[in-house]
Amino acid sequence: MITHVRNQETRRPSSVVIATTLQLLTVIPFLLGTFVVLRYGAGAQAAAETEMARQGLPAAVLAQQGINFRGSETLAIVLALILVTLALLNLAGKRIGRILSWIFQPILIALGVVIIPKQLFTAQLLESSFKNSGDSMLARIDAQALIDAAMHVMPGWLPAANIAKLVLTTLGSLLVIILLAVPSARGHFRKA
Repeated sequence: MITHVRNQETRRPSSVVIATTLQLLTVIPFLLGTFVVLRYGAGAQAAAETEMARQGLPAAVLAQQGINFRGSETLAIVLALILVTLALLNLAGKRIGRILSWIFQPILIALGVVIIPKQLFTAQLLESSFKNSGDSMLARIDAQALIDAAMHVMPGWLPAANIAKLVLTTLGSLLVIILLAVPSARGHFRKA
């Protein structure tokens, strides 16, 4: 009888378990993206520079336009650490985890809506930017060929990881917010 009562007290509501699972799943595409940049970024940058030379343009144009496939993944690592911390706090029933999740997840939604589509539609965005720049040299760049050259070096699963990141940062974050607000979750955090 005492064991049954103790199990009821320590059992986490499914809403909290699902919310923290979503937070931890969101970490995976961020870490995969970091791995890709560290492992393949230099090769992708070299391929893009080679493509620029093939198009008869100086590779320095990439740096001048802020195009760098070796990009910094500091933000992705920080976001992953925050998500892991929030998930652990939420599992432990700490109110601060729930409150910070309600603050952080909307920020993650905004980042997902702004940043990740740029990763998914890089060629189209670059082409539009080059065409509208008013610079005749930039207007000559075949943005699709440039991105294709860089992506050829990247692993084939990268677009799927970027789509997963978009879904988890937006819809997943929205679900986390909702799941942490349901009555069973409130009870979990009230006990802590």
